[in-house]
Amino acid sequence: MAHSGSGSRIIKNTAILYARIVITVLVSLYTTRIVLNGLGETDYGIYNLVAGVVVMLSFLNSALATSTQRYLSFHQGRQDAETQRRVFNNSLLLHIFLGLVIVIALEVSGLFLFGGFLNIPADRISAAKSIYHFMAVTVFFSFIAAPFNGALNAHENMLWSALVSIVEVILKLSIALLLFVVVVSDKLEFYGYCMALISVISLILYAVYCFRKYEECKLRLSYYFDKTVMKELTSFAGWSLFGAACGVSRVQGTAIILNLFFGSIVNAAYGVANQVSSQMNFLSSTLLQAINPQIMKSEGGGDRKKMLRLSMMASKFGFFLFSLVAIPTIFEMQTILELWLENVPKYSVTFCRLLLLGIMANQLTIGLQSAVQATGKIKVYQLVVGCILLFNLPVSYVLLKIGFPAYYGLLSFIAIELIACVFRLFFLRSLANLSISEYINKVFVREFIPVMVCVATCYVLTHFIVIPFRFLLTYAISCLLYLITIYLVGLEKEELQLIDNLRLKIFKK
Repeated sequence: MAHSGSGSRIIKNTAILYARIVITVLVSLYTTRIVLNGLGETDYGIYNLVAGVVVMLSFLNSALATSTQRYLSFHQGRQDAETQRRVFNNSLLLHIFLGLVIVIALEVSGLFLFGGFLNIPADRISAAKSIYHFMAVTVFFSFIAAPFNGALNAHENMLWSALVSIVEVILKLSIALLLFVVVVSDKLEFYGYCMALISVISLILYAVYCFRKYEECKLRLSYYFDKTVMKELTSFAGWSLFGAACGVSRVQGTAIILNLFFGSIVNAAYGVANQVSSQMNFLSSTLLQAINPQIMKSEGGGDRKKMLRLSMMASKFGFFLFSLVAIPTIFEMQTILELWLENVPKYSVTFCRLLLLGIMANQLTIGLQSAVQATGKIKVYQLVVGCILLFNLPVSYVLLKIGFPAYYGLLSFIAIELIACVFRLFFLRSLANLSISEYINKVFVREFIPVMVCVATCYVLTHFIVIPFRFLLTYAISCLLYLITIYLVGLEKEELQLIDNLRLKIFKK
């Protein structure tokens, strides 16, 4: 287990990030409802189809930020300040270049997508093209912001990241409300322009803070293009980007396949499902963001045993935190969507449930991805696992082509995610001598009983109790029993000790 100092930092940063989540999730979910009503179901579906890459942009940005953070944290573990400065300066130069390459690739792809490939009403093609250009701008500025995010994460400064995220969601809510007030020729184009503007504001907030706060973030021409550092960063960032792009392509490729067979109305349902799953995924990704620097520093300091312990802890706690809310949400999805959205698009309930199950499958080995990154040997891992995830696209296409319902595309998503989990275990055994049997006993086995208790509780409550606002009862009882069961049978002795120490500190304060 992490030493008390690192454990305290992880707990403190997790608390900060969860405070951010409470605010951003509530505001984002309400914003989605307003945008859906402000744009209408068809335009909302078009936005999610064309600009949906931005919904998933957090994965790309996170992957790029991790490349910077990995090397900064690694060399912090070695107490090498000079190399940290070279890492940041070269990382910024690299991400500007990558951003330009991606924007060019997006624009070239747009010629094909809008040449009759996408199933969009003829009178909305022009607006869809405008949205696409605005999203290319958003992608570029998000890429440039990645090194600054990496620096903040390496210094375990989650407070500023949280503040910027809150500013972003407040601005998005303001834009959504403006849809009902401003008089513009096309509300969809106006919305896309404003979303691109937010990415510029976020970059400015990150950059100004990091330039003032951290010595390694000072721009120095003499540090630019250090051949050795650039080679390492390029390889790591490139393969991280490849892995993230495979994940994004799987999600957005599924959106395109659904569009080809069922039209833009189904994309509205898929967009709602992605919004729900991405917001809820913050629960576990937040823990990973808080614990990642410690995983990297442990590897940099030569303590691989601690690195693997932290990775297993990240997988277990990430799964518990996500499923704590996801399981009752799956059972009460119909009610929740009806309360959240005045008009629930067809297929939304089923899509939401299946996407949440797919993310739960991913959480089973989520910490192992950080462990691979800590070793720095990610090429073969990203190539193999990324291609496995992309295999969902041809499988989905074939299933829908032969006449299966729309949700079969998401069933294959779950199955292939489970296959990827198995591969992650074997990769870590090869790269870092992970004991698979130990992982199964300490993670999978410990998760089984709490999950079964939570599922059984939710099933009984939703099938035998019919009262107004039953979902509140479902959440309260299932979460309470789940937490109790996790405490009794889901945690190892050293994990229990960490929780007990935290409880004592809270009571003292």
